[in-house]
Amino acid sequence: MSQSHRIKRRQLLKLAATGGAALAFGRLPDAVHAQVVNASAPFADYKALVCVFLFGGNDSWNMVVPRSDAEYQAYQLARQNLAVPQSDLIAIDPLVPLPNGAQIGLHPSMPEIATLFQQDEVCAVVANVGPLIAPTTLDQYRTGAATLPPQLFSHNDQQDQWHSLRGREPSKSGWAGRIADAFGSQAGGSIALNISLSGQTLFQAGAVSIPYSIGPTGPVDFFGLDGADALSVARKAAFDEVARANYATFYERAFGRVQQRALQSAQSVNAALASVRAPNSTPFTTTFPASPLGTQLKTVAELIAVRGTLQATRQIFFVATGGFDSHDDQAQDQPGLLANVSACLAAFHRATAEMGVAQSVTAFTQSDFGRTLTSNGDGTDHAWGGVQLVVGGAVHGRELYGNYPVLRLDATLAADGADDVGGGRFIPTTSSDQYAATLARWFGVTDADLPLVAPSIGNFAMQDLGFLA
Repeated sequence: MSQSHRIKRRQLLKLAATGGAALAFGRLPDAVHAQVVNASAPFADYKALVCVFLFGGNDSWNMVVPRSDAEYQAYQLARQNLAVPQSDLIAIDPLVPLPNGAQIGLHPSMPEIATLFQQDEVCAVVANVGPLIAPTTLDQYRTGAATLPPQLFSHNDQQDQWHSLRGREPSKSGWAGRIADAFGSQAGGSIALNISLSGQTLFQAGAVSIPYSIGPTGPVDFFGLDGADALSVARKAAFDEVARANYATFYERAFGRVQQRALQSAQSVNAALASVRAPNSTPFTTTFPASPLGTQLKTVAELIAVRGTLQATRQIFFVATGGFDSHDDQAQDQPGLLANVSACLAAFHRATAEMGVAQSVTAFTQSDFGRTLTSNGDGTDHAWGGVQLVVGGAVHGRELYGNYPVLRLDATLAADGADDVGGGRFIPTTSSDQYAATLARWFGVTDADLPLVAPSIGNFAMQDLGFLA
């Protein structure tokens, strides 16, 4: 083993003390190695990624819709009673003309996204993207020649695929967690690089790095330990003594460190947030929708505002909203769901623009999977490829990236087209690894570390989709 790949006993103990309990004797996992050998200076700039996860599987064929006559007719034939009326679509025109003069539009409940795309040019559409291990044709799928992600069309399994990019192998880490592993101390910060406002998630779990989970409005204070009165001070001293005790087992000591870290993080983050929540101290005037997603994104904006206090140069946030499993009542439920996503993403972008950090913050959607193009009578069923949105000042906006099925020269949007495995389930023509790799490279991940973040990226000729500057 070369000297650069050696790890000293003290380093190993330090890693274990910061959450590396998964380490075993033998070769270090690549993510751990990346953190140990990463001695680069901290980033001089600031960047944030914000993952907006739409739980349930968003029917994105009704989010971005063909509106030119021939293409719309194919769409309407497949969608039947679920087709959005052609006259209701909000027209958007990519800067690069689409093949055969095709045109697209947005669902009528998404006027804010239309403005971000068409006028502000800070929104991009990524079409027919989903988990893939390698480029896959319909013939390879039907003959069994393709290596496919396991348990296609399953909610939990495909959420894990999006979160971990695991391919065929189970993974205990997510691609955001592996970014934190690769950066190590380079990202700086007095709290974790990864912060979830919607529960613990595989997306942010690292082999070494530890994510931080808070509530929609911030960390929950430890009851009885946050006051300045004598009793609260005494309680906190007792808490610290119990947490720091030299317990006999590794698990007890690790649990004590978790409790200490949780208390310290809650106190520092809440103190920072209080500074921008005080009267006349708000860093932005944008009003966010009063929905769970709006609340989460407002808190993310406030956390970005206090990045200096928290000494953060790189942050990845996870927020989420649900209700997209539209097997039934889709025509009634989907407009409100999409309206909420549109209004929340627009408000968040406006807030970052107010703070002068829009160029440094990129929000992007993910969802379990796309849904069937065909109607089941009252909704749609689980499928594979779908459409995602990317919003931010660094986005090469007003463009459609990837291959929306109706815009391909060798296929139509009609069911049983060239990429349809049956029932209007489209094989992705862009992989989630490519999507993640594009975001990761903008975020500062080196080409050498890109396979650590997106393990299947080497199977695809295009590793950067080009939607970020």
